Amino acid sequence: MTSSPRTALLVPAGGRGRRLGGVRKQYLELLGEPVLSRALRPFLSQPFIAWIVVALPAEDAAAPPPWLINLDPRVRVVAGGAERTDSVRAALALVPAEAEIVLVHDAARPLVTAALIARVIEAAARGVAAIPVAAVEDTIKEVDASGRIVATLERARLRRVQTPQGFPRALLLAAHERARAEGVGATDDAALVERIGGTVLAVEGSPENIKITSAHDLLVAEAILRGRGA
Repeated sequence: MTSSPRTALLVPAGGRGRRLGGVRKQYLELLGEPVLSRALRPFLSQPFIAWIVVALPAEDAAAPPPWLINLDPRVRVVAGGAERTDSVRAALALVPAEAEIVLVHDAARPLVTAALIARVIEAAARGVAAIPVAAVEDTIKEVDASGRIVATLERARLRRVQTPQGFPRALLLAAHERARAEGVGATDDAALVERIGGTVLAVEGSPENIKITSAHDLLVAEAILRGRGA
């Protein structure tokens, strides 16, 4: 990219650790630093990212961790909602109209790279939604409620979706406004854009851009960081 559009970063970090026994994964330490802090650092190094809004559980937003509010002057904190879509919407409300691109990144993805961020922004700057994806390496089966296999899906056409996802601000705002009006939620924002007929492009993700959802993921993330010399 010869020049980068003014960009806002939204980080829904309202998870309550249901998969980790009540421990909020965004606060878990990864080689001595909170996962959320590591997830933010690759974005903090990009000068074209002018706004960063982190949506925390309401009780945490009222008294944010000092390490978070002191991380960078661009970081603002907002109270998230009951669902991920609610948290993104709350964060999006703080993004000014002059933002051209909005990125949405999982708080539990601490291994994103500057190169991946650049790919997403470059695609989104074309006026479409852009999401990083990775190939599916395992065979995927569809299973019914009784545990019976009902279909084997065509692996070549399947992708694992990652973040950050990038959007023109107006497109993401329109998608969320429609979702709110219709009472619809989603596990990722690209799905909301798809619902209103917006174009979503896949860009190359990274096998290292894992999401921390278990203790095993922490071990893998530690190994990757050590391999990078962290």
